[in-house]
Amino acid sequence: MAADARSGVARGLRRTAAAASWLVLIVAALATILPFVWMVGVSLRTPADLYADPAQLWPSTVSLDGYHAVLTQLPFVRLVVNTFVFAGGTTVILVFLDSLAGYALARLRFRGRQAIFLLILATLMVPFQVTLIPVFLTLFDLDWLNTFQGLIIPRATSALGIFMLRQFFLTLPRELDEAAHIDGANSFQIYWRVIMPLAKPALASLFVIQFMALWNDFLWPLVVSSTIEMRTLPSALTLFSSQSGVDHAALMAGAAISLAPLAVAFLLAQRFFVQGIATTGLK
Repeated sequence: MAADARSGVARGLRRTAAAASWLVLIVAALATILPFVWMVGVSLRTPADLYADPAQLWPSTVSLDGYHAVLTQLPFVRLVVNTFVFAGGTTVILVFLDSLAGYALARLRFRGRQAIFLLILATLMVPFQVTLIPVFLTLFDLDWLNTFQGLIIPRATSALGIFMLRQFFLTLPRELDEAAHIDGANSFQIYWRVIMPLAKPALASLFVIQFMALWNDFLWPLVVSSTIEMRTLPSALTLFSSQSGVDHAALMAGAAISLAPLAVAFLLAQRFFVQGIATTGLK
């Protein structure tokens, strides 16, 4: 009888813990989803409806004026192309360069390797805004302002990416390198043919993280580009905010449209992303 009682108490505790876990997950999901629902709701509201009750999640009367303003008042196709070129091109170059640096720091033996790694980590503590003016002046001297190379090259590497990939490369057995060396492969061939195919989860997670950050980047494209034709979509949405007022519906409509490619990118790379987050840093 005592054993049955203890078993019943254990089952009750497990059920209570499971119910509490589901409750926490539901609350967290609602806290995450509600801002997006409110954003879409604002994009479908008229100014009168919005100012009457800003906290209302869904409009009483659906209006597409915000989406119409984004598509007609801005060179929308050009902005989307610019954003894809900036975010996609920068991310591809960044993943390649960061993987090279991470491979060298994790798999190669050379003097000063640890000092270089610590120096790279130290740059994580320096806000991007601190280097904004020196980088801007450098681009001015190179005549790269308002160009794609000016947008892409200063953002084409990341200390976070180097750290992530180095930690992942450390988890791979060194016997792979030794076997490839015996077969006559040099360091770059080992990196390209042996290490990179095994690093798909880490590469995919880094790609998604950096692509999302660059796609949503507001300050850098706004500073470097001086014409609307070179702006990205997030930076171009500032045109809907002026001294005469803010077109909230258009702003939220532009934000909702700009989120669609991010959702698609995450869904396509979700499996690799979860694997990369789960394995990066483990050894």
